[in-house]
Amino acid sequence: MSGTSEGPTPAADLIRSAVTDSDISAAPGTEPPRYDSPGAEPFARGALGGGPLAFGAVATGSPARDVPAAGTGAPAPVPATEPPAPDPPAGAPPPDCPPAAGPPPYRSAFAAAPLAMALVDTEGLVVDANEALATLFGAAPQALTGCAAADLVDLASDARIWHTYREVLRGTQRRLRCTRRLKRPDGRSLWAQVTVAPLAPDAPGLLLSVADISARRELQARLRHLQMHDPVTRLPNRTLFFERVQAALQAESYERGGTGRIGLCYLDLDGFKAVNDTLGHRVGDLLLASVAERLTRCAEESGDGRAGTPLVARLGGDEFALLVEDSTGTEQLAELAESVLTALQEPFDLSGRRLSVSASIGVVERHAAGTTATALMQAADTTLYWAKADGKARWTLFDPERNAHRMTRQALASTLRPAIERGEFALEYQPLVGMEDGRVHGVEALVRWEHPQFGVLAPNRFITLAEEDGSIVPLGRWVLRTACRQARRWELDHPEEPPIFVSVNVAVRQVWDSDLVADVAATLAETGLAPHLLQLELTESAVMGSAGRPLQALKALSDMGVRIAIDDFGTGYSNLAYLSRLPVSVLKLDGSFVRGFQYEPQRHENGERHEHHENGGDGGTGRTYGDPGAGEHDAAADEVIVEAMVQLAHRLGLTVTAECVETSAQATRLRRIGCDTGQGWLYSRPVPPDRISELLGSPGAGVQAGVAKP
Repeated sequence: MSGTSEGPTPAADLIRSAVTDSDISAAPGTEPPRYDSPGAEPFARGALGGGPLAFGAVATGSPARDVPAAGTGAPAPVPATEPPAPDPPAGAPPPDCPPAAGPPPYRSAFAAAPLAMALVDTEGLVVDANEALATLFGAAPQALTGCAAADLVDLASDARIWHTYREVLRGTQRRLRCTRRLKRPDGRSLWAQVTVAPLAPDAPGLLLSVADISARRELQARLRHLQMHDPVTRLPNRTLFFERVQAALQAESYERGGTGRIGLCYLDLDGFKAVNDTLGHRVGDLLLASVAERLTRCAEESGDGRAGTPLVARLGGDEFALLVEDSTGTEQLAELAESVLTALQEPFDLSGRRLSVSASIGVVERHAAGTTATALMQAADTTLYWAKADGKARWTLFDPERNAHRMTRQALASTLRPAIERGEFALEYQPLVGMEDGRVHGVEALVRWEHPQFGVLAPNRFITLAEEDGSIVPLGRWVLRTACRQARRWELDHPEEPPIFVSVNVAVRQVWDSDLVADVAATLAETGLAPHLLQLELTESAVMGSAGRPLQALKALSDMGVRIAIDDFGTGYSNLAYLSRLPVSVLKLDGSFVRGFQYEPQRHENGERHEHHENGGDGGTGRTYGDPGAGEHDAAADEVIVEAMVQLAHRLGLTVTAECVETSAQATRLRRIGCDTGQGWLYSRPVPPDRISELLGSPGAGVQAGVAKP
């Protein structure tokens, strides 16, 4: 196909070059050879530069012979003569004519190349195509000539590719390479890598090449499938699951239509580790595969009549997820979770074994807008933990309020240790008052966290966290030192009054993780406080279970002269036989017994219950006193129990402190029973140390009801 005046040169000029000069040379001083055969002179002119030669043509001459020159005896060059050649066949060119011009070698390479190629002019039309391209499209090479190259390889359907292709035609872009899916004449599809590039920097026209990469794409698809699917269950794995979640949360995904919501059931098999440990990983894998089949069936049944089927994926171990795109609300997720629990209740028959498993499921359903994959998975993981903590074999719906509490707890845990170093803690003291004389015999030190964000926090907000991460050890050491120093200061400031003791709460982890005996001895030596003015409180559950090192530490402290008290007595083991062998000097009755004394036959109060005991809560028993008859019975029973415990303690040489004393009636009954000291809001709330100094400095150092209330 020839080009126009503004188009490319003819195809022959694009694919071959010409030889314009000859390499023939003659000896110096000789005349040019003469040729007598017809047509020889024009060929000689062409060979010597008169006209072009076709690619591959070669001009040759015969060597000259030396003969003697006339009259000189010297040899003179004469043209060499060859034996006469046989007559050429009829129609053959004269023997001295050059061979006919043939196609250049690279033209043959273009035609026979296995790579499908075509020459394209600057207008985007095919000038020439090789056999491979013609075979690819099921047509003769001549039939492709004049076709638009962009139509052959589908370049116009993608705006970005089409723009780049036009830039290549104009010469402003160096090359285009893209992947296109093409249709064969037989209807089958193939993946092709299409390349369009200039023939040469100074030559017009482009070279189009089309490489069939279907096999490579198929291999890549297989590898991706293996990479994105779990080999045990053949479900999508964690990587593919997160890809789907990310795609579902893209704005364009839910803005095109649908509900704009997303739901997730995140489940974990209960007790799966025991299956692996006892029956082996082979049985464990069979169980996982069977669970995957049931989950898939549940998803398919859930998807009937809806926009789509939930995606079932194995996230790792015994964790699975069911992703619901365009969910319709929490009801849909609840139904799906219930169907999963029901499906897993049926026993599994595996290799002759019958196994039963259950699952815990965390359910999250929310708007997709403003949600991230990380936030969605964090919510699901938290909710799954709640389902486990609530008893397993159940599903639990995400609760924002409960999660806010968890987040606050986590924030406190992360800043607890630095807060100790920054000195954000302070102590308040609650008086321990003698039931008979009304004097302050001692005080309990109660720690407060003056948090810069959440304000003043009571111990029940952070003590458990401190025990979990071990920061209770440095915090407890600080409390002990601060309380002993303050008790010694009161003793020095009020020498005329009997010294009061200070009671410090000790967690069992402090006994295990630190040398409590050495800490106490060092603190007493540093502050100068007498050992009998220090009382250490441990909960009943911690003391009753003491053995080995904790018991040895308690005995060593008792031998040192330090008082040991059992806190919240009556709510734990209450092993009285074990109690007699412990180095204990004080029992602190749990406030739940004392609160039973508040019932008065002539008046029933169902008012606000004050929170008094601030070391681990109130030890509530869950009893209520709403019914007057029940109230009278509970009060009488509590009084009998308390009286028995007081008598037993006195028989063992122990003193008894009643917690949560809030009314004068309670104080009167406790006094009648024989209780030694009382602690509660009737006498004083926890107060700063200067308020205790005021009490000690008052006449008689007694405490009247409400005197020390702020």
